[in-house]
Amino acid sequence: MEKMNKAFEKVKIMVGMEVEDEEQQAAALDDNNGNFAFMDDFNSNCTLSTKQRLYGFAICFAAGLTFTLLSMLVFLKPIKFAITFTLGNLLSLGSTAFLIGPKKQVTMMLDPVRIYATAIYIASMIVALFCALYIHNKLLTLLAIILEFGALVWYSLSYIPFARSMVSKIMVSCFDTEF
Repeated sequence: MEKMNKAFEKVKIMVGMEVEDEEQQAAALDDNNGNFAFMDDFNSNCTLSTKQRLYGFAICFAAGLTFTLLSMLVFLKPIKFAITFTLGNLLSLGSTAFLIGPKKQVTMMLDPVRIYATAIYIASMIVALFCALYIHNKLLTLLAIILEFGALVWYSLSYIPFARSMVSKIMVSCFDTEF
């Protein structure tokens, strides 16, 4: 059992989680001063073991990936595509909350570096679902899906150092033509 715990600690370190004893976690929860009271309360109710977190991540990510891949089967039907693609994105996004916790997930998403990318990404998912479920317009749904995919790429690049600036420079050099 001790080997299993050491292996889970190594996995925690690999995914960027802090390795703490359960006593330290309980003491940290008791030391809260009321800042982010809702998120602290929510986070304290989401205490999972490392094994449960990894299972939750794997299941949620696999389901998200499955929905995203299944959306390719209905690619020619934009409304069904938008629903399955967006559901896959939501599940994949939620899967990382299992690894790092919901409070840290929200904190990272609202980081000044990626707050605009997060807002556009979430808004594009809402617009895609709105166009698919309520408007039922294939052209608008297709445009919303394109916006969602672009927002997904831009949001994902915000987690890779210097990736957005590199992609921006490449795009400018590709489209900067003089006649």
